Amino acid sequence: MAAKTIMVLGSMSSAGKSLLVTGLCRLYARRGVRVAPFKAQNMSNNAAVCAGGEIGRAQAEQAHAAGIEPTVDMNPILLKPEGDARSQVIVRGQIWDSISAGDYYARRSGLWQVVTDSIDRLRDQYELIILEGAGSPAELNLRRNDLVNLAAARYAGAPCLLVGDIDRGGVFAQLLGTTWLLDEADRDLMRGFVVNKFRGDRALFADGIQILEERGGVPVLGVVPYLKDHGIADEDAALLDEHSTIKAGALDVTVIHLPHISNFDDLDPLRVETQVGVRIVRRPNQLGSPAAVILPGAKNTLEDLNWLHQNGLAQAIRQLAASGCAVVGLCGGFQMLGEEVSDAGAVESGWQRLPGLGLLPVTTRFENQKTVTRSRARILAENGFLASLKGSLISGYEIHMGQTRSDAPLVEVVRREASPVSAPDGACSVDGRIWGSYLHGIFENDAFRTAWLHSLGAAADVLPFAARRASAYDRLADVLEDALKIPLLDQIIEKGL
Repeated sequence: MAAKTIMVLGSMSSAGKSLLVTGLCRLYARRGVRVAPFKAQNMSNNAAVCAGGEIGRAQAEQAHAAGIEPTVDMNPILLKPEGDARSQVIVRGQIWDSISAGDYYARRSGLWQVVTDSIDRLRDQYELIILEGAGSPAELNLRRNDLVNLAAARYAGAPCLLVGDIDRGGVFAQLLGTTWLLDEADRDLMRGFVVNKFRGDRALFADGIQILEERGGVPVLGVVPYLKDHGIADEDAALLDEHSTIKAGALDVTVIHLPHISNFDDLDPLRVETQVGVRIVRRPNQLGSPAAVILPGAKNTLEDLNWLHQNGLAQAIRQLAASGCAVVGLCGGFQMLGEEVSDAGAVESGWQRLPGLGLLPVTTRFENQKTVTRSRARILAENGFLASLKGSLISGYEIHMGQTRSDAPLVEVVRREASPVSAPDGACSVDGRIWGSYLHGIFENDAFRTAWLHSLGAAADVLPFAARRASAYDRLADVLEDALKIPLLDQIIEKGL
């Protein structure tokens, strides 16, 4: 029997769809329902690796909240922006093409079969599929090519909930305006409103609920409070764009906000540490005197490396390193810390070659072959804080097109997916203060994170990161159980379209 379905749509991007789907996945999983997430098309450079390739980080989080392994069917199309008008297109986990927005709209009609096949496979495996939309379903100029919002809802027979962000203001215009812009047939898919990110006393919004229900013709399923520091990975860089300090703490860790920043969830294990503060930096005069600087991943390493040189951050980071500041590079950031990055075949950008920051003795060359894998590695280096870790195993995942030559690697990758390998990765300075690696998720390894923080003068919290993340899922589900009319939601799901 095919699974029941429900779809969560948003009145705009960042209305909170992904977080709500994560919470609902946890809520229904705790009730014994075999539930899975689905988003037909996602646009994000915050990717995750699962069996079969890459998917959006949000869908991986939702799967973990549901207590299941993520698969490429949960996000069959992933767009990874490489610039303002160009994206790498990932289809069922693998690179399909790298094309402009105009070319994608002309070609994406052929991807509808990919979307429907993924929906069908998931419905055969689970009891409930929670679909997520993208942006707004009322983008009138895009609706004829819709793959991800109401087209997916109609195919899956999914009743829809529309989410509005009251924190941004204009929630009546968001919810009612979106509904009124839809054709009558599409309005018939709507089964309820959710008012999200509410601050203050929900009782004061009682008249607002009445207005929405009278004018929208559907019930308000609930008013969800604004959740600060919820502890769950963010889907896109909106949080980084809105805040210069995303977490206060005694130990000052600064993160360079690269123009094409990717996989910034690498920072999440640091954000939950009590003693660690995380600041976002875009200009040299914002650096101050941190304990550590982190260069995160980048979807366009050479463009972002040029940006570092042009705005003075490259020189400023070198000066901090010379003064004793710790510097860490992850994936693209690791490439930038080396002597040189080359892309003679224009794999990722128009730059053929640029000097790196010269903080690690490595060179990187871009190639057409992309490494996408879950990995396990053994620590080889014994410099500085790594001395107590030498020989220990850590895990993470790799997503990169560059290949970096290092004569003194940080780790040896010993397994990629189910296959044993022997592949050197990363590098570190003689004193261990400056290091880099392709291994995303490296800070999720508790012993590694603890040793690094101790080297900076901070004590790590005792609770393992995996336990923290599981607790965050449960807290979110608890909030939704309190805020939403769950019996009404159950009825909507059971009845379907």
